[in-house]
Amino acid sequence: MSINLTINDIPIQALEGQTVLEAASAHGIIIPTLCYHKDLSPVGSCRLCVVEMGKLRSQVAACNLPVAEGLVVFTETPALVQSRRMVLSLLLKNYTDTGYASHDKHPTEFEHWVSYYDARLSDRTAPAPRYPVDGDPNPFIWVDLNKCILCTRCVRACEEVQGRFVWGVGERGSHTRIISGADTPMLEARCESCGACAAYCPTGALDHKLSIWQGEADRKVTTTCTYCGVGCQLDLNVKDGKVIRVTSNPNAPVNGMHLCVKGRYGYDFIHHPDRLIGPRVRRYLLEEGEKALDGPAWDWVETDWNTALDITARKLTATRDLYGGSSIGILTSAKCLNEENYLMNKLARQVLGTHNIDHCARL
Repeated sequence: MSINLTINDIPIQALEGQTVLEAASAHGIIIPTLCYHKDLSPVGSCRLCVVEMGKLRSQVAACNLPVAEGLVVFTETPALVQSRRMVLSLLLKNYTDTGYASHDKHPTEFEHWVSYYDARLSDRTAPAPRYPVDGDPNPFIWVDLNKCILCTRCVRACEEVQGRFVWGVGERGSHTRIISGADTPMLEARCESCGACAAYCPTGALDHKLSIWQGEADRKVTTTCTYCGVGCQLDLNVKDGKVIRVTSNPNAPVNGMHLCVKGRYGYDFIHHPDRLIGPRVRRYLLEEGEKALDGPAWDWVETDWNTALDITARKLTATRDLYGGSSIGILTSAKCLNEENYLMNKLARQVLGTHNIDHCARL
């Protein structure tokens, strides 16, 4: 069912059940947010997405305001600009950039809106750090609560995306802060180091420890994770030909922003000196004459894919014809896509005629 409303004097149609923020976003109208994320349940705590309703000009959080027939909304009035600038200035009173910069050139969401609304501290003095920098021994998550604005996106991401319930809110009043578990280190609070909390953090209070001080990437390459058959998509952040960070791709059809610890942080193998980057075969397979049982003839040598596949096909066919299909065993990989393992099953049973097929996860 379509609902007619007006945003900034523009008539638009929204779907029943949508919020004003969702309807505005669907029509390209930007309303600033910090605590809101489309993947998470709305809480309306940051008050940055407030809008004015009709002639009353009352300010209401757009992330929690359902659309209604005939509703009139304004998203960027002088009063709203002043309100947002005040909210951001208040957040700056407890925000301290302690110096490190993984976002060297690209500002965080919080920094973007601070700059956009020209928010400043009244006394122009940054508060002193209240918490230790890199304050948790987790090997993958950088924790700097001096940058935390208590938006609770990390809490909701851990609960609603990963289902681990690691993060929570502790203390009261001016001492309120984000804590893991019962104020324990993250790993003791059953953290799986998936990095969802860092991916959803709008300020850099939670970040990827492996990427600190790496600077900004030159380009992003969208690819598929190699660790299992789910087929999660992710973005490789590349600088000077080297992957310095993996970030979630919100448009990924399988996983969205969600990644496991291996997909987000297990990328060092890409540049490992021992990594194979092409097929290798025993030297004797490329040479004429009888096969030697030892010596240089058994050395591994690099070759092209066509040659390697031709040798493989020829040897498998000869073995099957001489000894039967049951003499051959196929070991496939749990890191392949489901479709690839399906094809390996077809190769084993229908082409080679063997039921001897297994995968590496059982070893």
